[in-house]
Amino acid sequence: KKTGLAGRCTLVTRWAARGRLFGWVGFENMDAGSRVLSTSPSVRLTSAMGSAMASGSVFSEGRVGSIRYSFPKDKIKVLLLENIHPSGLAMLKDEGFDVQTSPKAMEEAELVQAIQDVHILGIRSKTRVTEAVLHSAKRLLAVGCFCIGTDQVNLVEAERRGVPVFNAPFSNTRSVAELVIAEIVLLARKLGDRSGEMHQGMWNKSASGSFEVRGKTIGIVGYGHIGTQVSILAEAMGMRVIYYDIIPQLPLGNSSPCSSLDELLESADFVSLHVPKSDLTNGMIGPREIAKMKSGSYLINNARGTVVDLEALAGALKSGHLAGAAIDVFPLEPAKNGPNFSSPLQQCPNTILTPHIGGSTVEAQEKIGQEVATLLIKFVNGGSTVGAVNFPNLELPFSANSHRILSIHRNKPGVLRDINNIFAGLDTNVRTQVLGTTQEIGYLIVDVEKETSDETKEGISDLAASIRTRILY
Repeated sequence: KKTGLAGRCTLVTRWAARGRLFGWVGFENMDAGSRVLSTSPSVRLTSAMGSAMASGSVFSEGRVGSIRYSFPKDKIKVLLLENIHPSGLAMLKDEGFDVQTSPKAMEEAELVQAIQDVHILGIRSKTRVTEAVLHSAKRLLAVGCFCIGTDQVNLVEAERRGVPVFNAPFSNTRSVAELVIAEIVLLARKLGDRSGEMHQGMWNKSASGSFEVRGKTIGIVGYGHIGTQVSILAEAMGMRVIYYDIIPQLPLGNSSPCSSLDELLESADFVSLHVPKSDLTNGMIGPREIAKMKSGSYLINNARGTVVDLEALAGALKSGHLAGAAIDVFPLEPAKNGPNFSSPLQQCPNTILTPHIGGSTVEAQEKIGQEVATLLIKFVNGGSTVGAVNFPNLELPFSANSHRILSIHRNKPGVLRDINNIFAGLDTNVRTQVLGTTQEIGYLIVDVEKETSDETKEGISDLAASIRTRILY
């Protein structure tokens, strides 16, 4: 489809409805009253073009003289596994990417074959991105985890190969917090056991061991995004809220911090865990900690499966020391749905077991799809690594009339000197730049004048420390 623009200027490219472009485009020879407002991928068009863009018009072909593009968007191959939410899928397709999907996770051998020419990989929690997978992914630019955790990705190897990994750590906050509140009420009233008995034909009406939650104390371990939401909801139900975090956090409402984990365990009627997976939290709640908990209290874990010693928990439930538990995460979780789950907590009294569904709501999955797709698009279009878990988090506004070079290199002394020598040797004028490093890699975003950008990119790419170099225009 051909659409003329103002005056003698037309544009040869594919525009996404949301106005992003994989490259810089210059507009010239416009009629009076039309002028270039920006040439960055986050395009602010001329006054003559702005209204058409706002209405969703798509410009495909025209006359601008000779225009070059660093890489066509429709050549960017995206592979999305495990039923990524349509919100994320639509955003990536709207960018003009070549998107392929699969409803299931892939085993390592299958993924090794499928990923060879893929630029962007999108997964959820079941697909494992191993060293072998990354070794096969010669063109891989980034991995998007459309979930909260990134345990399924070999982050160290991805970083070493210059592949940032993005996730959505906050999009399911409300869903998890609501599940915790539901579990508190279910446990206090033994509703799991009563419902199971009814399904088996048993009528067992009794008030023994059933309580209101108003006036009870909830102890929140990890007072971050989810923990604070649980705090607000629990207090609204009339509960007293205490919390413990290794980093000082501002209390919300009438909540009170504890000076130690032991203090919280000894005081709480309900203990809810909201901590990340790390060496510090591995086995955090073991036999000693469970023994510290109040007799007749309850344990809730919607955080990570490695945090709680399940054998010790099962023993405490069977002995009656704990009155109940709700567990949504496990040390080993099945790779696919089906009758293949086993846990020492099965058959324990007043114990709610759920298959890692804390964030599994329509609302959370939609938000996750949008958040991760946005991060991936910003990285492809402009090199932004804000939100990456294994990379320096950098973002740089675009400079007009320039080309952008993205350099991922090993973090060794002298690399920046070598890059600056390339700039000097080619008389390359640097408009703006930013550098961030980790222990292993350095990441440089630099906008340079167009005249020597290709030679500059090649010079940086040829450095011994270079891992990957991209140029955007």
